Amino acid sequence: MERQEAQGTHRRRRRIIPRVRPGPERSAAPEPPVRGQVKIISWNLLRVTGASLDEVAALVTRERPDLMLMQEATREIDALPDRVGGHYCRTPLPRRIHGLAIWSARPMHRPPAVVPLPAGTLIERVSQVLDLGDFAIANVHLSHGQVLNRRQLRRIAEWLPARAAVLGDYNLLGPALLPGFRDVGPRQPTHVMGDIVPLRIDRCLVRGMHCLEAAVLPRGASDHRPIAVRLVPGEAVLRVAA
Repeated sequence: MERQEAQGTHRRRRRIIPRVRPGPERSAAPEPPVRGQVKIISWNLLRVTGASLDEVAALVTRERPDLMLMQEATREIDALPDRVGGHYCRTPLPRRIHGLAIWSARPMHRPPAVVPLPAGTLIERVSQVLDLGDFAIANVHLSHGQVLNRRQLRRIAEWLPARAAVLGDYNLLGPALLPGFRDVGPRQPTHVMGDIVPLRIDRCLVRGMHCLEAAVLPRGASDHRPIAVRLVPGEAVLRVAA
């Protein structure tokens, strides 16, 4: 987690680091239908001292998500496709050794869009937005300022289609107050502040989608626990019910 930030606005061009490496461990993985459900794991890895490449690869192999969203991902995690196959893209934050990363079991039609967010004076924030055709997924690591991080959410919502989900480290206390979105993530704490106060700051908000399953996974070496959700577009649920 980063320290508290004051409000400000900075926009700069972002670097994107894509990686693709077919891997035998994923070759037999079943692909859900285009309009079907998608399993997503989101995890703040805790840069340098947190979850290692081995631990991330083991989680992907064990849980077999369709998407793995990561915050505070460093250069070490760029080798993830070498371990588990799939497709990968990391966006470092300016002047930071870490950033956001997305691993996908299937090819990405295009690299995630990089959305500049209202920034604090210390850290410039961005969001990765992955277009999956029928819906979009935003990967976020928001600021600590409780007014600022809600402004950042509203900026992200402006970029998203009618069916979308926003997952990641919200650094948010209390309700998100994002019109049109529902908080469907697990309700258990995902982080312990100062090893004393349990907080639920890793979240999943959706619009036009349903959550079929939500869980908090074991913490590992990071100071955050991963969250896992299984999402489906709203219209897909209606077709199944019919």
